[in-house]
Amino acid sequence: MLEKTEWIKNIVIEYTPKVLMALALLIIGLAVIKILINASKKIMQKRGVDISLQQFLGNLLSWTLKILLFITVIAKLGVETASFAAILAAAGLAIGLALQGSLANFAGGVLIMLFKPFKVSDLIEAQGEIGVVKEIEIFTTKLTGLSNREIIIPNASLSNGTIINYTTEGTRRVDLVFGVAYDADIKQTKDVLLNVLQNHPKVLKEPKPTVNVLELADSSVNFAVRPWCKAEDYWNVYFEVTENTKLELDKAGIEIPYPHQVQIKK
Repeated sequence: MLEKTEWIKNIVIEYTPKVLMALALLIIGLAVIKILINASKKIMQKRGVDISLQQFLGNLLSWTLKILLFITVIAKLGVETASFAAILAAAGLAIGLALQGSLANFAGGVLIMLFKPFKVSDLIEAQGEIGVVKEIEIFTTKLTGLSNREIIIPNASLSNGTIINYTTEGTRRVDLVFGVAYDADIKQTKDVLLNVLQNHPKVLKEPKPTVNVLELADSSVNFAVRPWCKAEDYWNVYFEVTENTKLELDKAGIEIPYPHQVQIKK
């Protein structure tokens, strides 16, 4: 019993300084990493680095420094770094096989940074989702959806799928279809629809908005109404033009067909 107590005492005496040193190193290291990350962000901001690249490189630098700190702390505890490196390599292989999806996401993030199909604040459509790019991280990209919900998409899916960027060109065409009765005057209807577009403050003069007969449907003559607007004004134009069109067609006495139910008296 005395020998066991003496052994424990020796262990405590031997390892307590190492543990305290490792803890101190960990605390100081995390603080230094935080300072370095903030400093790197300020440097990139001053040099005008794209915000998407700032976030990506910031995340990458943070993970790299934390891994190096972890290895250093382990070494301070007395673990042989060479042995640890061998164990880490073997574990890395096993983890790599298990986390192929994460590695693919990392590679996807690198491709996004290289080819820049979009950047932070762009409105994009990808993987069946539409939203404004909020942040491009190492493994995922975060969007803010049109209903203010956060959408997280793996970078592998983004880099391998179709991406529609609505912001790149700066303008968007709003595709609307309105149907009127067959007895309506086509020229009068086109004039009314064009006036709605020309009087809307957010509809662009160039490219010019267009109104054309789209098809002769079963119960209506359908018109393709195509105004252009700034990308950020898309939904305002969509909703307001739709409402104004109904009001102006009513004023002009032009009927918008709808199904009628005729009640037969017995």
